[in-house]
Amino acid sequence: QFTTRVVSCRAAELRPEGGGEPVRGFQVVLEDTILFPEGGGQPDDRGLIGDVPVLRVTRRGPEAVHFVPAALEPGAEVLLSLDWERRFDHMQQHSGQHLISAIAEEMFGFKTTSWELGHQRGVIELDTPVVTAEQVEALEKSVNEKIRDRVPVTVRELAADDPEVETVRSRGLPDDHVGPVRVVDIEGIDSNLCCGTHVSNLSDLQVIKLLGVEKGKKNKTNLVFLVGNRVLKSIKQSHSTEKALTSLLKNGPGEHIEAVKRLQSSVKLLQKNNLNLLRDIAVLIARDFKNKPAPKQLFVLHRKEGDSEFMNIIANEIGTEETLLFLTVGDEKEAGLFLLAGPVDAVENLGPRVAELLSGKGAGKHGRFQGKAAKMSQRGEVQALLQEFISHQNPGA
Repeated sequence: QFTTRVVSCRAAELRPEGGGEPVRGFQVVLEDTILFPEGGGQPDDRGLIGDVPVLRVTRRGPEAVHFVPAALEPGAEVLLSLDWERRFDHMQQHSGQHLISAIAEEMFGFKTTSWELGHQRGVIELDTPVVTAEQVEALEKSVNEKIRDRVPVTVRELAADDPEVETVRSRGLPDDHVGPVRVVDIEGIDSNLCCGTHVSNLSDLQVIKLLGVEKGKKNKTNLVFLVGNRVLKSIKQSHSTEKALTSLLKNGPGEHIEAVKRLQSSVKLLQKNNLNLLRDIAVLIARDFKNKPAPKQLFVLHRKEGDSEFMNIIANEIGTEETLLFLTVGDEKEAGLFLLAGPVDAVENLGPRVAELLSGKGAGKHGRFQGKAAKMSQRGEVQALLQEFISHQNPGA
């Protein structure tokens, strides 16, 4: 917590991180702050000004701008409270990134070109097209050794024109930077220009887990990592998943993979058998219709189980030169698939109207129009439309 004063407060809007409508509120500048504004790859802090929540903190030149949902009186003395859990997480991830980047460059010559502290994982972009599994393993072992050595982490400030600045690892200063520059030192390992928040000793990182690498931008590799409490949370989540799988699969964790492979094979076999049965049913349905003595101008069928192939087999078996077919598959109360087949002119005329009635989309050619239907419950209206069309085509039928 920290006591300070409100310098200014003005109405503003905030665009949510996940998108959506802007939130109305106020931009507040304080005499000083303990909330970190987003920057340098690190997200901003959260907290309270009095009892008013701080929804975002950004930097405007040398000022930290706090976005809040309620107005604050300029000149008023306020108590600023920091969300420590979020702050400590960011400290662990950021100091962990410095350590990983320094050791990766020392061991393999891999320079860090950028990094991102995400909500669930961190990503370091390395200036190399390939990082092998053996290199990842060696890097993970080395950074965790440094954590066990309890190496101090210190912060110092230098004037912007100090010659020593040129000797410190940096990706450059922002164009609007003012005042002294801040150097974060990991004793004997790294010196880095950085505005972010850090632990005071590598032992506070607890542990680093490198999850692996992903293909990055041209000729670069993304290294994915977790530090400290994020590793513990990941283990907890993995253990919960493992317990659930043990219960579902009725075997131990070491047998889960083989059990899933067997299930996948069984499902594929069942799907194949199901498709064969559907094809047989489609042929039988078509033959039954063709063998009936009644007029064969319109055929309507709905089946909950089925797919596009099922509908097309029926259309092929019945023939579409004289018969107009309206076939649907799926849950009657939800979305599904439809097929309108028949004489070319009739289908071209009726297809878009059928899709519209079903609140769906479709396309077609050569006497077939098929697509997805959002409202299968409108099937009755489509059938009425088709019967009316046939009546107009064949008066007295």
